[in-house]
Amino acid sequence: MPRAIDGSKRKDHRKKILKQAKGYWGRRHSNYKTAKDAVTKSLFYAYRDRKDRKADFRRIWIIRINAACRAEGISYSRLINGLAKAGIGINRKALAALAVEDPAAFSAVATRAKNALPQEAAGGAS
Repeated sequence: MPRAIDGSKRKDHRKKILKQAKGYWGRRHSNYKTAKDAVTKSLFYAYRDRKDRKADFRRIWIIRINAACRAEGISYSRLINGLAKAGIGINRKALAALAVEDPAAFSAVATRAKNALPQEAAGGAS
């Protein structure tokens, strides 16, 4: 078996890690040992935060919908309940977009949701 003398695989792997660490502060971008740790951790954070981003957007949508609901005189939870009872299958992303971009359409949706709720429950919202 021929002997490998240039270590190209090892060199390529180190080069790849250092390329990924480009822009890191201090020794983290030039020293392989610290760069390897920094890149591993950053890839972990990137993977984790791609999942978290979805939850963050959902929170933002709910906040926007709630603010628009309060202007219509209904709480967020009652609006969602009313939409379910009215058979309106619209997701939170679309509702938030309506609330921001087309308040008249959101108002119409909120009115349909209010009408689908029992009167005593709809009147109790403040």
